[in-house]
Amino acid sequence: MPTPGPSIIVRPATLADAGAIAEIYNREVTSSTATFDLVERTTQDQRQWLAARSGAFAAIVAADAATRQVIGFASLSPYKERAAYRTTVENSVYVHRDFGGHGVGKALMQHLIGVARDSGFHSIIARVEASGDASRALHASVGFELVGIEREVGRKFNRWLSIAVMQLML
Repeated sequence: MPTPGPSIIVRPATLADAGAIAEIYNREVTSSTATFDLVERTTQDQRQWLAARSGAFAAIVAADAATRQVIGFASLSPYKERAAYRTTVENSVYVHRDFGGHGVGKALMQHLIGVARDSGFHSIIARVEASGDASRALHASVGFELVGIEREVGRKFNRWLSIAVMQLML
């Protein structure tokens, strides 16, 4: 029988969360294709990233209610720079590997979707490495649909990677 997951608190990220966020992100940089980033972030890099985010584009974290440990983070970003795209955003979501499958990603996604709706956005785009079944399933579980595949657009760990483009209309 699987062990129950932690009780989760979703809240705005603060500069104090930078180290935990960098740790979660860097593990994906060095050992997975969840991000196409090839360079780890320092805690200072992560602080700068957090400081530059505000309003609908602020980062959020999921924390274990008992320990207050940050176990995931997510954010919305502008989809494209041209003015016509301003009502569409792109999402990012990362969960600490020790807490995968416990509803952390879904809690973060549900919160992000609420932020996007409350901010008046029309659409959210998710760009997921095409073989990332867990991430694709997470996005599908909150209503995203596959709208296309970008074939072999990235290269990491000496292999070509494709992107599954998923979209949620708000």
